[in-house]
Order: sequence, then C-alpha cells, then structure tokens
Amino acid sequence: MFLAWRELIFARARFGLMGGVVALIAILVVLLSGLSSGLVNDGVSGLQRLPVTAFAFAEGTKTDSAFSRSTVTADQAQTWKGRDDVADAALFGNTLVNAKATHADGTETPIDLALFGVEPGSFLAPAGLGDEDGIVVSQTVLDEGVNIGDTVVIDRLGTRLKVVETTGDQRTFGHVDVAYLPLRTWQRIHAGAGPDDEVREGAYEEATAVALRARDGKEIDLSGGDAAAGTTSMTLEDSFGASPGYTAEISTIVLIQVFLYAISALVVGTFFTVWTIQRKHEIAVIRAMGASTGYLMRDTMIQATVILTVSTAIGFLLGVGGGSLLTRTAMPFDLEAAPLVLAALLLVGLGLAGAAAAVGRIVRVDPLAALGGQR
Repeated sequence: MFLAWRELIFARARFGLMGGVVALIAILVVLLSGLSSGLVNDGVSGLQRLPVTAFAFAEGTKTDSAFSRSTVTADQAQTWKGRDDVADAALFGNTLVNAKATHADGTETPIDLALFGVEPGSFLAPAGLGDEDGIVVSQTVLDEGVNIGDTVVIDRLGTRLKVVETTGDQRTFGHVDVAYLPLRTWQRIHAGAGPDDEVREGAYEEATAVALRARDGKEIDLSGGDAAAGTTSMTLEDSFGASPGYTAEISTIVLIQVFLYAISALVVGTFFTVWTIQRKHEIAVIRAMGASTGYLMRDTMIQATVILTVSTAIGFLLGVGGGSLLTRTAMPFDLEAAPLVLAALLLVGLGLAGAAAAVGRIVRVDPLAALGGQR
C-alpha cells in the first residue's frame, strides 16, 4: 500500500493523464448508454406499455417487418382466445399515418401518428377510449403543441378524429407518437376509406396482429397456437425487432459500446505495461529485498483500482451532467440508473483485467537484476 500510494503521488502527472483518458471514455459510455435507452423508448415504448405477453401475426410474416406486412382475421383471434393457456386475445391494429391537428384558434400543426387500433373496453384499451371518433394520444403529442379537444385530420382520407385523453406518459412506435383509437375506426382508415367511402368487404374482420395475454402462472404454447390458428407468433420482447429501424439502431449502439470497453481495457493494460517496464529496476530491488510476488501484484492492482474508480466516477458525473442537458432537446436520450451502473462496473472490471494482464511482467522480474546479474 505504501509503495502504491507513493508512486501515485510521485508520478501524479502520468497517472493523471491516464485517468483523464479513462474519464473521457466514461463520458462517452454514459452518452451512448443514454442514447441507447432513448432509442429504445422512442422506438418501442408504445409496445412496452401494452399488457401483452405475445403477438400472433399472419403465417409466414417476416419478423423484421411484421407490423407493416401482417394481416390477421377475427376467426384467428377467436381460435387463440379459446386456448387454455390464453387469458385473453384481441385484434390489434397498427398503422403509421400523416395528419394535421386543428386547434381552437384555427391554426394547424402537422403531426405523424402511429395508430393503435384496439377494441374499447378490451385489455388493450387505455382509459378514456370509447367514442368512435375519439383518440387517446401519447403525452409527447401534447408536448408538440396539440391539446385535448383538438381535431386531428388524417391526410388523403379526410377522417376527423378528436383528441379526448392522454396516456400521461411517452408511448411511441418507430419514433412516431402513438394514438389509440377504436378498432372499427382503425379498420376504415387501414382500408383507405374516407368518411363517405364504402369499406371493402371483410375490412371489419381484419387487423395487424392478435394480441395475447397469458393466464396467471401459465406460459403460452406459441407453436401449438400457431398450428391451430395459422399464425406466426413471437413474444412481446421479440416483437420489438419488428419496429422500424429498431434492430439496426440498437445493434449499432451496442457495437460502439463493445469497442469502447475493449479500448478501455487495452489503454489501461498498455499504460501499466509501459509503467511496469519503466520501473523494472526498482521492482527488482524490492524483490531482492524480499518482497513477494503477491505484494507487488497487489500494489499494482491497487493503483489500477484507484485510477479506474476515481476516473470513472468523474467521467460519469460529467457525462450525467451533460446528458441532463440533452434530455431537454428533441434527441432521443434517456438516462437510466441500471444501465449506467452496469456500464461503470464493466468499465472498471475490464480496465482491471487489462491491468492484471500487465502485472504478469512483475512475476518474471529477476531479483539478480538489481545486483547487476544481467551483466
């Protein structure tokens, strides 16, 4: 401990430079963690907040685009509903639309909406949904200037919907704000029928998917249900990948994070390798005086722990401070405690692993080197 602290004080410039590099990596880790959580919330928070165990899509639908390609029928929903392991099953509609919100003063605000068609009174329906032309919108819609009581007009169709309630939290799908509306109204919009148009035959029997809720204490037999209903089902978590751009965005962020952790381990390992080489003579003297290998290893690991812990803490504090400013912008950024704690542990742990790899040189230092034995 004495040697470790003495070297930290004596070579504070070198250790400070190393700590600054680790702090910068920690800041990047915090920002990427917040961006990752923000992208998840902005991409699939609408799905996350549905009381759903799984979704059943049309048979053979590609999993990466299921919500935009699938069409199921009411008969398939009934087949799922009759199964013993399913507490409830309901048709669920999903469509992205462009619209304009007309305010009380006559001004208009262009908005994009992800329409979630659900049956009023079903386990999918939010509070306040009931009127045929009423919609319940995500809180983020109101943040854009839309107010309860405003009229939303769907582009090209002219369908008029009234904002009657808000969910009170963020609900988005594919980075588009969610609006819940009665399933029958959604079916008209999905069929491309305006207020005065005839709806094609069978349109009121169709939806995007069948939303499934498992019975308490039971797990839904998805393969068995698919065989009976002629569907392709996936769990709620798996369905996130069917949100537009979700898989590509998250994979990119995770890849960058992995490289940052690897860089951190390499940088710390390289620093302690060079540091060990530079003080090889001093280490040999200490070995010749009777210091054990374990003592020298503990000495180096204490130094690494101090640098990594202090630098990571400073970097995370700066990152959280800067990230709190980003949360006030339109950028999808959200700081969550659990991912940040995990990131800090990984950063320190991998840095220690890099330092431990460098400590191996200490074991091979010959005490005779201190006495000129190498000559």
